[in-house]
Amino acid sequence: MRLAELSRRSGVSTATIKYYLREGLLAPGRQINTTTAEYDEGHLRRLRLVRAMIQVGQIPVATVREVLGHVDDDSLGRTIRLGAALWTLPQLPEPDEDDEYVRAAHREVAALLNRLGWENAKQLTTISPSYRSLVVAVAAFRRLGYDWGAEQLAPYAELMHRTAALDLDSLETYPSDAERVEFALLGAILHEPALRALHRLAQEEESARRYGYE
Repeated sequence: MRLAELSRRSGVSTATIKYYLREGLLAPGRQINTTTAEYDEGHLRRLRLVRAMIQVGQIPVATVREVLGHVDDDSLGRTIRLGAALWTLPQLPEPDEDDEYVRAAHREVAALLNRLGWENAKQLTTISPSYRSLVVAVAAFRRLGYDWGAEQLAPYAELMHRTAALDLDSLETYPSDAERVEFALLGAILHEPALRALHRLAQEEESARRYGYE
């Protein structure tokens, strides 16, 4: 397809597509002549991903470029490739390791991983932003006087594990590693807000069932 058709099918203006090309967010098309290039379905898929990251995820262009660099790195295994791409996305602030609540949160999260038998997650604690984000959240609860630790988190973690299995079941329907990682990124940008909204709707539903509308 030519640039005009790529624009029409993606809903992205030709000027924006040219900007993405200049910034290295979109691979160049196959050159037909000095002024015309041809694009394929891969360009369309990547363009939609870039648009979601920038427009929906509000992710800076420089960060998008870094994320896509991991997506396209064939030298990485699938797990590291996916992790590197997801870990580049914006995260919660880093925990203050000198804070007593953070140290207590580390112990609670470690106890949680032991309780769940998540041996692979335990190996990633020094590099995973997700682990550090959980520590920050648990520390914040405890700082405010709420007893929120391994025992309280375990049922939620088990639900999240089932959700992750569903995610990977969907991911494995895509034929290439690049498409799988792209799908996972879209999940992080679009699926997580949807799950958060479902959680809140479920809370509203359960509250109404238990207590009515009085």
